[in-house]
Amino acid sequence: MMNHPNLDPEIYKILHQGTVIPAHPLALTQNRKLDEERQRMLTRYYLAAGAGGLAVGVHSTQFEIRDPGVDLLEPVLKLAADEVNVTDVKHPIIKIAGICGPTDQALKEAELAVKYGYHLGLVSMGGLDEYSISDLLERTRQIAKVIPIFGFYLQPAVGGRVLSYNFWKEFVEIPNVYAIKIAAFNRYQTLDVVRAVIESDRRDEIALYTGNDDNIIGDLLTPFRFKANGEFKEKRFVGGLLGHWAVWTSKAVEQLNEIKKLDGTIPEHLLTLGAEITDTNAVIFDAANSFHGCIPGIHEILRRQGLLEGRWCLNAEETLSPGQMEEIDRIYESYPHLHDDAFVKELLKSELH
Repeated sequence: MMNHPNLDPEIYKILHQGTVIPAHPLALTQNRKLDEERQRMLTRYYLAAGAGGLAVGVHSTQFEIRDPGVDLLEPVLKLAADEVNVTDVKHPIIKIAGICGPTDQALKEAELAVKYGYHLGLVSMGGLDEYSISDLLERTRQIAKVIPIFGFYLQPAVGGRVLSYNFWKEFVEIPNVYAIKIAAFNRYQTLDVVRAVIESDRRDEIALYTGNDDNIIGDLLTPFRFKANGEFKEKRFVGGLLGHWAVWTSKAVEQLNEIKKLDGTIPEHLLTLGAEITDTNAVIFDAANSFHGCIPGIHEILRRQGLLEGRWCLNAEETLSPGQMEEIDRIYESYPHLHDDAFVKELLKSELH
């Protein structure tokens, strides 16, 4: 293993400037086998839409890709990396690989990510209830020796656990941590992480990315201020790593670009936009049913656009919840300015020629 590999300077720069990073879904055939061409097409869509990075092997890619007999983690990491490597873009694309499981498994996944040229590992703390806080921190230190770390606060409703301010205070001091995705879906817990970063001497080395799909625009608009060493310091979310941005991605790029250009005054329409996006996310992620239909909801949007053939998941029980399809119809009708169907239509047309 390498000893604290450094993050590529150009990737570091883009990461800290802030960008749109979709959480990459998994394209399957009706027989629940990998649809390689559509998987590649999804990657090309995100790059064409202007995403500055991709997160692969994460929750939206379905954790079951790691199951024996499924064994899709390596193929999906390779497919996305291959597409990024052959696509002509103006700047490097940040490649982020999801890393989960006990330490031994996590280290193997980190080594696999490095093999395919991934720049950072999005390290999940979920599914490790037997691990103490000290165990989680030591696990992260070990992974950080293999690949630069993108921290991840995953909400308990989908397998995460509550992690205190004291945990994050120690976490941010781990060498090779360069970013944190906060997906706590909770204002108090979000502030715990932000305060821990601001109070650290490493505050300028660690980029904050929102994963709070229920408050995307609010996170991106807010300057957070906490006192550190006797004076107030400020930090912002510079971008997002989001399952929600796996759909309507070109619009997400437009929204982030508009926010970046603000001069300190927040136009009212952006507050309204934030509420509209939260409403659409509640539907797509199936918040009313504890997020049961989250991944099928993402798939349904992509299916309607022609990027996926169907909503199939590796787990046959992962389906839309009762009434979710009608709610998707509602948000499509209510918020036509949020979807990028026209962009996808033109992209698919160019793919056929």
